[in-house]
Amino acid sequence: SVPQLLDLLKLPYELKKHPKIILKPTLTDTPSKSTPAELTEAVLKYILNHKNPVAEIFIAEGADGHDTDDLFQQQGYTTLAEKYGVGLIDLNTAETEETEHHEFLRFDTIQFPTLLKDSFLITLPKLAQDQELELQGALTSTLGMFPADHYRGFLAANKSKIRKWPAKYAIHDITKCKMPDLAIMDASDHVLLLAGQPLAVDKKAAQLSGLVWKDIGYLKMMDEAQEEAIQVKA
Repeated sequence: SVPQLLDLLKLPYELKKHPKIILKPTLTDTPSKSTPAELTEAVLKYILNHKNPVAEIFIAEGADGHDTDDLFQQQGYTTLAEKYGVGLIDLNTAETEETEHHEFLRFDTIQFPTLLKDSFLITLPKLAQDQELELQGALTSTLGMFPADHYRGFLAANKSKIRKWPAKYAIHDITKCKMPDLAIMDASDHVLLLAGQPLAVDKKAAQLSGLVWKDIGYLKMMDEAQEEAIQVKA
């Protein structure tokens, strides 16, 4: 169950340190590839029981190629936010800050949602196959942090400006702005919930899906980036 899993991770100790907690589901126009509102509700209830009393909680997503508010409405998130009195944020239209990082591989700067900056960010991906990325997981969910207001192409419905290069570069660079602090993945097709660091969760998800993680472009790149960071620290 969600509470048992989060107890194992000793999450209550971590939650109490943060004044702003964000839950980021993955929402698409295909409900079977979207994070079920039931999972988000279970995590939300747990957080409400264990957070710092003054901490704010938001549910945030920036759907690619679709109206986020419509998806919130259709997939039960609007009702969920009203039930618990938490903010519901469309990252596609959120206020942004121009962000630079010396480790960006392709972007000069990124317009990054201000709301996410100093938050404890929990991504709630739904494990699914993905034509473009091979695997829809925790790290691919970070593409939702690119606001469509800035990255939608001319006459395009989707965030075409993040696809000038293979999407692995967009994932790498946006996670330099903010790496999710925790991933809790709905792998219910495999009767599992996975939780942990985003890269580790996605590696396990690849294995569950019968894939070799080293053959998945974004996972190989993110693993190499992490190895380099460890060596630099050493």
